Amino acid sequence: MVPISCGAAFAHAADRAHVLLLPTHYYLFGGVLAVALSFLVLAFLPASGIDRLAARRLRLLTLPFEGRAAVSLVSFVFLAGLVVAGALGSRDPLSNPLPLTVWTLLWVGLTLVQGVLGNLWAWLNPWYGPWRLAVRAGVPPAGYLRLPAALGLMPAFLLLFAFAWFELVYPAPDDPARLALAVSAYWCFAMAGAVLFGYRHWVRRAEFLSVFFAMIARLSLFSLRRGSRGRPALFLGVPGHRLREAAPLPPSGLAFLLLALSSVSFDGFMRTFFWFGLIGVNPLEYPGRSALLVPNTLGLAAMFLLLCAAFLLAVRFGSRLAGDAPPAHAGGFLVWSIIPIALAYHFSHYLVAFAINGQYALSALSDPLVRGWDLFGTAGLYVQAGVTLGAQSAWIIWNAQALAIIGGHVLAVVIAHLMAHRLFGTTRRASLSQLPLVVLMIGYTVFGLWLLSAPTAG
Repeated sequence: MVPISCGAAFAHAADRAHVLLLPTHYYLFGGVLAVALSFLVLAFLPASGIDRLAARRLRLLTLPFEGRAAVSLVSFVFLAGLVVAGALGSRDPLSNPLPLTVWTLLWVGLTLVQGVLGNLWAWLNPWYGPWRLAVRAGVPPAGYLRLPAALGLMPAFLLLFAFAWFELVYPAPDDPARLALAVSAYWCFAMAGAVLFGYRHWVRRAEFLSVFFAMIARLSLFSLRRGSRGRPALFLGVPGHRLREAAPLPPSGLAFLLLALSSVSFDGFMRTFFWFGLIGVNPLEYPGRSALLVPNTLGLAAMFLLLCAAFLLAVRFGSRLAGDAPPAHAGGFLVWSIIPIALAYHFSHYLVAFAINGQYALSALSDPLVRGWDLFGTAGLYVQAGVTLGAQSAWIIWNAQALAIIGGHVLAVVIAHLMAHRLFGTTRRASLSQLPLVVLMIGYTVFGLWLLSAPTAG
C-alpha cells in the first residue's frame, strides 16, 4: 500500500458559485400585487395629502462644523492606497481590495446607503478636498472655462455609459492592475474638470458618480440644509420627501436616469439563458466575455433605447389623457419616479453578491498587499459563502428581493402621482395621466422579478 500524506486544502467561492433563483410564483404573485396596489394608490390616495406629508420635516441636529474638505482628503488618501494595492498587490480579484471596494462597497453598498441616509458621497468623494487645496493655491473657484449650458447632463450620461460598458462588457473589469489604471485615469480626468470648469458645475453636470449618487440620495430619509448661522442642519422626512422640490430634468438628465436603471437590468438579462438563445450561444458552453463584446455592447444600448421609448410613449399617452402639458416637460418631472425602482432592483440584483463579496472586502482591506498584515483585525476573516445557502437563507433572500421590487414599484407610483399632481393640478387629471406609466411600471416590476427567477450562466 502506498502511503498518502494529507494536508490542509484551501478554497474560495464567489457569488457565482451558486445561484438562488426566485421561485416562479413569487414574480407572478408580485405582478398581481403590483397591479392591485397601483390601483389603490391612484384611486384612493389624494395627491394633496402626499404633498403635505412630504413637506413635513423633523429637525434632528445642527452639525458643529463643516468637515467636507477633511473627509474628502482622507477619502483621497484611501483611494490612493487602493490604487497602489491594485497595481502591486494580488492579481486575484477576491484578495485585492481595489476591485472589491469599487464593485462591491462603492457601486453596490454606497448606492444603497445613499438611498437611505442621504448624499454621503458629497463628503466622501476624493475630489472636493484636493480641489479646495487647489483653490487655496490660487485656482479660481469658478474655474477657467464654462460648460456650455446646451450640454445639460450629457457629459455625465456618456461617462455613465462608459462605466456601464466597462463593468458589463469589458473582458476583465475585475483585474486589479487594469482597474487601478482606469481609476487613476478617471480621478485625474475628473480633477482636471473640477479645476477647469469649477467644482460645483462639474460635479452637478459631468462627474457621473456625483450626479448618480445625488439623484439616488433624493429618495433618502435624511437631508442637510443650511441653518440660520450657515451651519448644516440634519432633517428627517418620509422616503422621497426631497423629490417634492425637484425641478424637471432636461432630456439628457432623463436619459441619464433611465440608463442607470437599464444598465443594472441588462446586467441581469445578459446572464439569462433567454439572452444566450437570442445571440446564438450555448449557455452551458459559455465562451467568455471577449467573444461577446459586440452582442453585449449592442444589447446594453438596445436595453436603454427600449426603456427610453417605452417611458416616453407612456408619458406622451398620459399627457394626452390628462391635458396639454408638453411631453418633454412632463417626462422631466415624471422620470424622478424611476429612482425607487432603480434602487430596489439594485438591491435585489446585487444582494447575494454583496453578502459574499462584502466579506472578502473586509478581509482584503486588512491585508491590501498580501504581506501578512492585519490592519483592521479582519485579515483572517473566514468568508462564509454559505450564508446565502440553505432553505432559511434562501427564503429570506427571496422575500427580501421580491418585497424590495414590489415596494420600490409602489413608492414609484406614489412619487409619480405627486409629480403628476404638480403638472396637472387636479387629482383626477393626475390619475388619468398616470395610467400608461403605471402599466409600464407594472411590466418592469414583473420583468425584474422574472430576471431573478430566470436560469443564468456566465
